[in-house]
Amino acid sequence: MAAFGSVFMPKMALATFENNQWSDASIVASDSIQLHPGAHVLHYSSTCFEGLKAFRHADGSVHVFRMDQNIKRLAQSSRLLSLPILDEAQVSKMIIDAVAEFATDVPEPPGSMYIRPTHIGTEAAVGKAAAPTATSMLYVLLSPVGDYFTGGAKALRLLLDETGMRCAPHMGMIKSGGNYASALGPMMKAKAEVQADQILFCPNGDVQETGAANFLLIDGNEIITKGLDSSFLHGVTRSSILTLAKDLGMTVSERDLTVAELLERAAKPEVEAVLSGTAAVLTSVGTFIHNDKEYKVGTGEPGPIALKLRQALNDIQWGKAEDKHNWLTKVC
Repeated sequence: MAAFGSVFMPKMALATFENNQWSDASIVASDSIQLHPGAHVLHYSSTCFEGLKAFRHADGSVHVFRMDQNIKRLAQSSRLLSLPILDEAQVSKMIIDAVAEFATDVPEPPGSMYIRPTHIGTEAAVGKAAAPTATSMLYVLLSPVGDYFTGGAKALRLLLDETGMRCAPHMGMIKSGGNYASALGPMMKAKAEVQADQILFCPNGDVQETGAANFLLIDGNEIITKGLDSSFLHGVTRSSILTLAKDLGMTVSERDLTVAELLERAAKPEVEAVLSGTAAVLTSVGTFIHNDKEYKVGTGEPGPIALKLRQALNDIQWGKAEDKHNWLTKVC
């Protein structure tokens, strides 16, 4: 089976920003884009993107999950990178039109149609290292995906890193390619040296996020995660899980969490740790690696509350439970 996100639909939605205005969007071939070698994005990383999903329900209808939140975050990333201001209504229509074009290709659950809106600076100007791009391109790619855990979910091994950071603090809430690139070197090193699946970045003992997901600790009826600030990505899945936790009567604590407290709580058998993100939804963590020692998290296996929260989210996405928070946008 093809790797997650490596198969694309043959067409995408595309619009360009030139002469201080956005063009009308169109559906075009997705196998290439025209870009000057001097394009701002290639030299100064003026790029941001989103990841969201469309789901097929039992009646055949297709729905996009929390599109409004992803569009708001894309617009925020664009502003913070000094890219041209997005027309959020246009982005919404581009996503819906692209998904509608390939509605029959949206897989049945647990599969989905992964949606990747991408905004890049296109001005050919290598002298603009200290100035924003005057032109840009926005496109919406589609990738049909299966279950992220085709071989069954396994609890991950996380290296706790108190010295490094995923990215510069002022870039944390921007979903930009450079942030992922900056975390890649440390992650590859951690995989090679201690067989870690991910790094949990904890600068100066402050538990933040991994290279590609938010972190949540579950202790009995309480779910603990770092309060929102500009240093890390404000995940849409994170937000959804916290809302569902409240619906289930859990206590949600958005606050600072130290490595010392994390390791102390992890020793309790009922404790669970999870990573949240669009692709994997909720991924359980079974082991922390810290200062050359390994610490089992709870039982070391995926726990019941994580599975319950994951199922609650999937049930809404798949149309098996009431969408009382109005998270779904019907495409067709």
